[in-house]
Amino acid sequence: MPLPKTVHPQTRLLTVNIHDAAGVPMRDEGVTLTPLYLDREKGTWVLYARFEPGARLPTHFHTGTVHFFTTKGTWWYDEHPEDPQTEGSYLYEPGGAVHTFTVHADAKEAAEGFMVVDGANINFVDGEYHSIVDAGALEDGIRKAAQYNNMPMPRYIRPRGGAGFSDD
Repeated sequence: MPLPKTVHPQTRLLTVNIHDAAGVPMRDEGVTLTPLYLDREKGTWVLYARFEPGARLPTHFHTGTVHFFTTKGTWWYDEHPEDPQTEGSYLYEPGGAVHTFTVHADAKEAAEGFMVVDGANINFVDGEYHSIVDAGALEDGIRKAAQYNNMPMPRYIRPRGGAGFSDD
């Protein structure tokens, strides 16, 4: 069998480096995000994130899976304090997981990591529905935060094309 022809020819690799762009401080205090890949249609989001000491995300329900690799610091889920995530930890979360992300206020350094998320986070505050964060909402939120902070939108990979009819 001969080598197959390239289906999607590339003149360059689609690659981004977290050191080439500043992360964007978000409205959640102590959270800075660097988008790497955002696919609004498939609902996949890939981020590098920094969480300062004391950062705490709302309790949330995942509609899809999450892969999180911790590159620096320590964090945990309030629901599982016996399993702190430290530098070098890889965490897999199945869809349907519910938890509250926390970095202890007395932490000596920020927690950082790389995450791949499929689907959405459904956020709750005081046990009541608050908001939904998916790839589209995240992209819009990062864009607004970059504008608010007078900084350029970081470069990231964003699939284009979308759906259409086969005879278009």
